[in-house]
Amino acid sequence: MKKHLTWRMASLPDLEPAGSIPLHRQLYERLCTAIITGQLPSETPLPSTRALASELGVARKTVIHAYEDLSAEGYIVGTVGSATRVARLLPDEVFFSSKERLGIPSAPLSSAAPATISQRGSLTQARSLSYSSQLPPEREIRAFRVGLPALDLFPYELWGRLLARRGRHSLPSLFSYQEAAGYRPLREAIAHHLAVARGVRCTPEQVIVVAGAQAGMDLAFRILLDAGEPVWAENPGYFGVHGALVAAGARLVPVPVDRQGLDVSAGVKLAPQARLAVVAPSHQFPLGVTMSLTRRLALLNWAGQNGAWLLEDDYDSEYRYTGHPLEALQGLDRHERVIYLGSFSKVLFPGLRLGYLVVPSSLIEAFAAVRRLVDTHVPVLEQMVVADFMLEGHFQRHLRRMRECYAARRSALIAEVQRTLAGLLDLQVSEAGLHLAGWLPQGSDDQQAAEQAAAYGVEVVPLSRLCLVPISRPGLLLGFAAVNEESIRQGVLHLARALEALKKR
Repeated sequence: MKKHLTWRMASLPDLEPAGSIPLHRQLYERLCTAIITGQLPSETPLPSTRALASELGVARKTVIHAYEDLSAEGYIVGTVGSATRVARLLPDEVFFSSKERLGIPSAPLSSAAPATISQRGSLTQARSLSYSSQLPPEREIRAFRVGLPALDLFPYELWGRLLARRGRHSLPSLFSYQEAAGYRPLREAIAHHLAVARGVRCTPEQVIVVAGAQAGMDLAFRILLDAGEPVWAENPGYFGVHGALVAAGARLVPVPVDRQGLDVSAGVKLAPQARLAVVAPSHQFPLGVTMSLTRRLALLNWAGQNGAWLLEDDYDSEYRYTGHPLEALQGLDRHERVIYLGSFSKVLFPGLRLGYLVVPSSLIEAFAAVRRLVDTHVPVLEQMVVADFMLEGHFQRHLRRMRECYAARRSALIAEVQRTLAGLLDLQVSEAGLHLAGWLPQGSDDQQAAEQAAAYGVEVVPLSRLCLVPISRPGLLLGFAAVNEESIRQGVLHLARALEALKKR
């Protein structure tokens, strides 16, 4: 029965007894076409000549002749005592010559048409390559790598114990599909933490766990944007935001950033009916400024009046070195226009690939439904471990330890830059985050400066790389979290030599 059903999948056209082509050649061509097009995959068993003749209502000799021709050309094989089958491998010369003989279009493999992708895919690829081509190669971490926490101080043994415990006791619950919005205890822990630490007003139902901040942006833009709609984007701003907006087909509207954060009045002049604004109000990337309360209220008022959405990127505001972390923009929102985006990449480690969105109540159903269709859910084992890490108090202890560490590393960077780089780099000191921006003298080329620094063993990011449109002054981005104080001091000395050498060109 199994062989008969497999054979029936071919659905061969009926033979034409009154046609000009002999019946055995008609059968040969129909079988050959089914094999070439994959209707009869390799090693498919064929009916016996007697059974096929009875099924088609033709003489057995007709089927025998067709099988003989197919066997002679290598399409089918048969041995005594076993069924005739489609050959496992078809020689290329047989494949192409037979396709041509049967009128099936073909081309040599070497002249196949080049693969094409969509315009949106091409734009996204170009933006990604333009940035990644300038990134340092994967090697030992050195000053002043941006965007990386202190991986040398992460509690690996503790994490390993939590992971092993979950692996031992929770495996049966991991094997089935999970809730699209994420592991419930983790969402509860996130909601509690955000309420206490960031002033976010939400319930666990509003929390959607995603595979990092980039995945969160992708999901939000899928749901909130149609292709071609205008979106306010900070300039300079995070390249990942710009890339995700390009991938969504949005029309990017570069809005300038000053010492008070995103210039809302400039955004209104440029695109008053924008569908969305993406902002980092607590610690803007890359300049590190904090959006003033006046600007925050103006932004919320604009969104409420125009039915626009705000995506709040709160990527590293857990690390503030004077006073308490400022409350999130979401906590001031009375119109439910803010989607809050957070990540564990900076507070734990980037390889974890876990982040979260806090969405307005009106969007919960849409985000869960689209999330389910896009990638179902994030792997649950890591979610369980992060939940345990938070609920057992390890998360808060780790944050306190890291704040002390980063405060010391930040102070070392500021002191050494002021002592060694006077006249070469004007450091813009911010009170939060894991990096600082510095201004080069007018007329400098920050891309050349970054290349020169790399030649001296130092990693810096040129601000021009993060701009949608040029800004008035060149600058560099210096991360201070990834290496210790001594490495920072040595890095500043190397950077000073690099910039001095650049001046002499």
